[in-house]
Amino acid sequence: MGSLSCQKDLFDLDPEIHYLNAAYMSPNLRAVEEAGIKGIRRKSKPYLLHPEDFFTEVDAVRKQFAMLVETEAWERVALLPSVSYGLAQVVQNIPVKPQGNIILLSEQFPSNYYSWLRLAEKYDLELRIIKPGQDLFSRSEALNHAILKAIDDKTLAVACAPVHWAHGLRLDLDAIRAKTLAHQAWLVLDGTQSIGAMPFSVNRVQPDALIVGGYKWLLGPYSLGMAYYGPALDEGIPIEEAWINRKASDRFERLVDYQPEYRPYAGRYQVGEASNFALLPMLRAALDQLLDWGVYAIQSYCGQLIKEPYQALERLGVQIEPEISRASHLTGLYVPDDRFDRERLQSLFREHHVYVSNRGAFVRVAPHVYNTSEDLDALVYCFQKACR
Repeated sequence: MGSLSCQKDLFDLDPEIHYLNAAYMSPNLRAVEEAGIKGIRRKSKPYLLHPEDFFTEVDAVRKQFAMLVETEAWERVALLPSVSYGLAQVVQNIPVKPQGNIILLSEQFPSNYYSWLRLAEKYDLELRIIKPGQDLFSRSEALNHAILKAIDDKTLAVACAPVHWAHGLRLDLDAIRAKTLAHQAWLVLDGTQSIGAMPFSVNRVQPDALIVGGYKWLLGPYSLGMAYYGPALDEGIPIEEAWINRKASDRFERLVDYQPEYRPYAGRYQVGEASNFALLPMLRAALDQLLDWGVYAIQSYCGQLIKEPYQALERLGVQIEPEISRASHLTGLYVPDDRFDRERLQSLFREHHVYVSNRGAFVRVAPHVYNTSEDLDALVYCFQKACR
């Protein structure tokens, strides 16, 4: 894909709004909204729905997601209602090592924490919580080093994300995957804050599971996401027994000829009623657009958009991780209390319709291809006026 220009006209955003918060929730593309409305109307005429309609769009979306994450193995892709659902499938099937440990990141998103906590409590396992370094300008390097150091023969899994959801620090997934393989540990990734906005290759990283919420960077609807499940999960037991996930379930006239076998690979892990006739067309339209733009182009657009504004913020005293260590679509801006009036800053954001998120000591900025230089100028202006 070549370079992108601003795509704001494809969204229904108010012109006075500076929405820099895609990591919270992305706005609908106009095409996604239209697909949802059309999908809702399909159920008004159920006599036009045929058995094959329960499968064709599901498989089309699975193939789209496989393309997005660079794998040919689309049958290893499953539709899910949430990240927590996808992680529950993993936790139910991961082999437990006596006196084992699970490696998590400090302040990891709760969906990728609670399931592991339950497993640890059940089997008396150790949760190893890895924190970033204290030096802002080497936090990513220190974090990756600490993760690698923590992995040993007792490690069940490293459960993390390509970028940290609160501040955008990148993880060295190649090194982490190599170390987990050397110790027979799983790599379980929550890709919600990266897949769709930055490049990721299943073929290269080979995670045991990659789980992605659909309503952020996939530009899809709420309550529908995607997962890739690797070979380690091929013979697992799903957390629900949906009829549609059984072999030959497309033969409606023989559904009561109960079938002991599942559909191949990740087919067993799909949520019941995956063929949602309203949400599924929305996700399909969103993935169509992402594949057309290309994730490399999206990341490049965000990188160019933030470059000069972030330099201006650093001159004001905002501390930002070096570019090589963070994502361009999601960045945590560290706001020193001795340089900025935080309450004044939040008031200015509200006054000037600048939408960002506060995550601990960081202001999280998450631009997308609908953002313009004016949006970043408004952000910088608020920081300028909040200087002490």
